[in-house]
Amino acid sequence: MTAAADGPYPHLRDLVAVMDRLRSPGGCPWDAEQTAESLVAYAVEEVYEVAEAVETGDRGHLREELGDLLLQVVFQARVAQEHATEPFDIEDVAAGIAAKLRRRHPHVFGPDADAGLDPAEVHRRWEQIKAAEKTERTSVLDGIPVGMPGLARAQKVVARARRAGLDGVPAVPDAADPAARLGAQLLDLVRSAAGAGIDAEAALRAAVRDLEARVRAAEPSGAEASG
Repeated sequence: MTAAADGPYPHLRDLVAVMDRLRSPGGCPWDAEQTAESLVAYAVEEVYEVAEAVETGDRGHLREELGDLLLQVVFQARVAQEHATEPFDIEDVAAGIAAKLRRRHPHVFGPDADAGLDPAEVHRRWEQIKAAEKTERTSVLDGIPVGMPGLARAQKVVARARRAGLDGVPAVPDAADPAARLGAQLLDLVRSAAGAGIDAEAALRAAVRDLEARVRAAEPSGAEASG
């Protein structure tokens, strides 16, 4: 992005200004009535739209969907400015994540920077620093959102357990419950995928896209289908 005469990233600043105008008196009534809670579903949807754009290699779609996801960040931050007791804005959000990145990359920003680390060691150190920061957590599984989709959450639990050396803890289903047995089998598949370095969620999305394409190709024409 080219810096304008009045400062860098003019379009980012313009987006913040547009959101402020929409949210302010005399702006958009729909935007004005939104809350942090009402916007959650849109943020979740946009994350999946970004993932689809990346996985299908559609660069134009990716650019658009990243914009929609960025809007959700700016929108939530604008709503947060109006909080009665704990307000914050987009600058606070950016400052917080920039500070976190510096803390968790001492091999880049620290006094003893070491650019020779491999990715696995970088990840291990990241987790150590994160654990030291999150002193209120009592389990390696703390912080995994319960609202994540089942497969994605299973991957997260399995990955955390593996890093803690607890990947051998079995899932013990109720033998009399077919749903519990199926759940354990699905967990076994997630564990197998993790052991092979495969993203089970991405693999399933790819398989579903392939199935969708083959179903669409096998469908009768519109006229035949409607008749």
